[in-house]
Amino acid sequence: MKKPLLAFLLTLALISLPLGAKSKEESRMEDCGVVLKEIMNIPDDIPQDLIDKADCVIVFPSVKKGAFIVGAEYGRGAMTCRTGEHFDGPWGPPTMMALEGGSVGFQIGGEATDFVLLVMNPSGANSILSSKVKLGADASAAAGPVGRTAQADTDAYMRAEILTYSRARGVFAGISLAGSTLRPDKDANKIIYGKEVDPKDVVHGKDIGVPASAQLMIDTLSQKSPHSSAKPQSK
Repeated sequence: MKKPLLAFLLTLALISLPLGAKSKEESRMEDCGVVLKEIMNIPDDIPQDLIDKADCVIVFPSVKKGAFIVGAEYGRGAMTCRTGEHFDGPWGPPTMMALEGGSVGFQIGGEATDFVLLVMNPSGANSILSSKVKLGADASAAAGPVGRTAQADTDAYMRAEILTYSRARGVFAGISLAGSTLRPDKDANKIIYGKEVDPKDVVHGKDIGVPASAQLMIDTLSQKSPHSSAKPQSK
């Protein structure tokens, strides 16, 4: 009964939108592009070599602490990956994502925080796309280094599957998200793409085009890091 009811509610939500009006999911996708472009223009942002090595990038705009449960974090955003079997092609269509967690290692009161996560290898990407993963447990995570000349080849960064960053009150920094969970937001995907889609099919671009609301996000990454510098994956 739950699935038919959910499908009915999603359909009702879609047809109830005024003609030409944007859904909240489309607005959120656009916000992901704006946040990413702003962060990429910060003088001391994410080291270029890390962006070039990343298989996927996840953006969560304006995550508000305690928005639903006291002491909890809850955010919605989008994840885009390099296409191809080994994540070595151009940036593909994004899949909507959810961030949930109790204590994520930052104290900023009620201030909204933008998060950017770099997924550094296929194992981390496939885990996230398949199911809910807990950072620090199901997938290794570390606060990412900041600054274009920062040393990004230390053991901690080389071992981490996911590197995490935050921006709050105008300050951009690496930050711990250990204990938080990531999962694909399939309901939001259905609204963005107008049908049920598998997150893996979305990011690999299988007969799925980039929605207009995601164009800024993809264009920003395509300009910032058009080619992967990661070593070829062994067969």
